[in-house]
Amino acid sequence: MADVSDAYTLASKTFRAALTVVLRRHGLHLGQNLVVERLAERDGQTPGELAAAIHVTTPTIVKMATRMASAGLVVRRRDDADNRLVRLYLTPEGRAVAGPLRADLDGLEAQLVAGLTDAERATLLELMARVTGNARALLDAWSEVPEEHVGHED
Repeated sequence: MADVSDAYTLASKTFRAALTVVLRRHGLHLGQNLVVERLAERDGQTPGELAAAIHVTTPTIVKMATRMASAGLVVRRRDDADNRLVRLYLTPEGRAVAGPLRADLDGLEAQLVAGLTDAERATLLELMARVTGNARALLDAWSEVPEEHVGHED
């Protein structure tokens, strides 16, 4: 079974390195692409809404938002109806990143699955989802989910 762990570790590290290169071209860190994509789809989400959508904790989103605000990509605004809520909005600079970022991520994915048939790609996605589900079930059973190992990080 170590073969699966070894193959996963190598694939994960290599994919993450390639993804990091693409994200840096847009001034982003790992995970921030997910925030940009979600806000481009629906601006004005709360950190909690974003956290639930991308499977991380709210403090992780708050940390990302702080970094992204410093980079001029997002702004925080109080909710008009409920002053206790903070909503995140893409700045014009953040919105300008969304399209080119999506194009580069699509290009990266195309390169990663080059040579695979549509059926092989579908099988790969299905198997990855199953393995991920098994890992989540283990973590739930163990009730010890280290923040840095769930979802995406900043």
